Amino acid sequence: MQIEVGSIVEGKVTGIAAFGAFVELENGKTGLVHISEIASEYVSDIKQHLKEGQKVKVKVIGMDKGKISLSIKQTETESGKREERRGAQKKRSERRAAQNSGPKQPPEEFEFVRKRTGDMSFDDMLQKFKQDSDEKFQDLKRSNEGKRSGGYKRAY
Repeated sequence: MQIEVGSIVEGKVTGIAAFGAFVELENGKTGLVHISEIASEYVSDIKQHLKEGQKVKVKVIGMDKGKISLSIKQTETESGKREERRGAQKKRSERRAAQNSGPKQPPEEFEFVRKRTGDMSFDDMLQKFKQDSDEKFQDLKRSNEGKRSGGYKRAY
C-alpha cells in the first residue's frame, strides 16, 4: 500500500521519546507522531496516552526526505467533525423552529429608532438623513476653509 499525505492508516507504537512516539506503519516504514499531534489537549507525558506495542490510527500529515510525520489528534478530529456537524445542524434547526413559532416583533434594542422616527416612511427618513448629512458636510467645509497652511489658497 502506498502512503500518501492525508491518508489515514493503522500502525503500531514501536518507541516513545520525550518529543513524540515512533509508529511502524503497515508497509514496514516508521513515522513520528510529534507530542503536539498526540491529543487535542495538552500532553505533558506521552506515556499517559500511548504504550509501546499499542495499535493506533494515524493520519499522514507530511513526508520530507524519507521522514514521515504522523498525527493521532487529526484522526480523532476527522471522525469527531462529522458528529459535531450533525449536532450543530440539529441545534440550528431547533433554534430556527423556535424563532419561527412566535409572532414577529422587532427586538427591544430598535425601540429608540421607532421613537426617533415616529411614523415616517423609509423615503422620508432617507431624505432627512441626506439633508442632515449635507448640512454637516457644509459645516465641515466652512470650518476647514481658512485653515490652509501658508496663509494662502492653493490654485489648481
